[in-house]
Amino acid sequence: MSTQHFTLGQRLQRLLLVALSRLPAPLQRVLARPPVNSAGDRMAPDVALLMKLSESGADFSDLSAAEARQVTERDLALFGDRIAPCAVEEEVEIRDGLSATRYRSGQSARDLILFFHGGGFALGSRASYTAPARMLAHGTGADVLSVEYRLAPEHPFPAAHDDALAAWHHVATHAADWGIDPRRVVVAGESAGGNIAAVLCQQVRGEDVQPLLQVLIQPVTDVSVHRSSQDEFADSPALTAKQVAWFMGHYLPGGTDVADPRVSPLRAASLEGLPRAIVTLGGFDPLHDDGHAYATALLESGVPTEVIREAGNVHGYLSFTALSPSSKAATERLVAAVRTTLDERSGRTADLTNGR
Repeated sequence: MSTQHFTLGQRLQRLLLVALSRLPAPLQRVLARPPVNSAGDRMAPDVALLMKLSESGADFSDLSAAEARQVTERDLALFGDRIAPCAVEEEVEIRDGLSATRYRSGQSARDLILFFHGGGFALGSRASYTAPARMLAHGTGADVLSVEYRLAPEHPFPAAHDDALAAWHHVATHAADWGIDPRRVVVAGESAGGNIAAVLCQQVRGEDVQPLLQVLIQPVTDVSVHRSSQDEFADSPALTAKQVAWFMGHYLPGGTDVADPRVSPLRAASLEGLPRAIVTLGGFDPLHDDGHAYATALLESGVPTEVIREAGNVHGYLSFTALSPSSKAATERLVAAVRTTLDERSGRTADLTNGR
């Protein structure tokens, strides 16, 4: 977990932002004037206030990748939600140079969530996604294995996907050591991690052990096409067009085929036979149309898919749970959806075992 040390000024800044996020909604609306998108959705007042305060902040895309990591890791540690530690939080070595953290909330678990953090393939870490990992573990009762996949530009495409595949095969081999049926493993990820999760499900299609569920949180699914939400929210403080270009510039080597399904999973020849899915969208997210297009394609391919649209929220709300009650509520809805699906699949498994 994070070993960051903060100054008194930084701690006071956190207290101020948390206090502002708890102001009455009418006052937040006066201060922030929440925008309305082309679909007629109004941004949640606390999210709008957070975005307004973020507009004057430093832009990591003006920095090198190493410098940007220092800034974002510090900010995510400072402003991240304080979620109670799990009963078990242990280091897992997948292979030399590839590690993960396993979170277990209780004494035992029947399921495991293989989780890939966000950060545009260049930023983010297990440490900065501790809060959502703990929320998933506490809220679902499943183990969560959060993977420290390699980052660009030091390790550009397809390094992250190679790491994800190694992590999947490690879990398929070792889940039983943790008391978990390898056929009850969920693959999940946010943003770039959502892309990694979607690609992984395609890569292991046809193997003996398959993911039980894929959870794609505001995923990157197609960089070969420019969709309207990218233009509508190009200046979103949560994720600007400039930042997207910075990410892709670091991640994709020159000459990479952006229609390669490992880059743009929506471009796969077929999506049939993939695991059932939960796809979350933000109403003010430049990646909204990416996620919506993938969810639609999954449904058209016969894959049971639940879409959770957080109409008043922005990209990356999973990381705003300390500073935005709306973002925390959205994250809790996602956790509840995963728990419900796991419970339902457990019931079906029991029925099949009993011959029904």
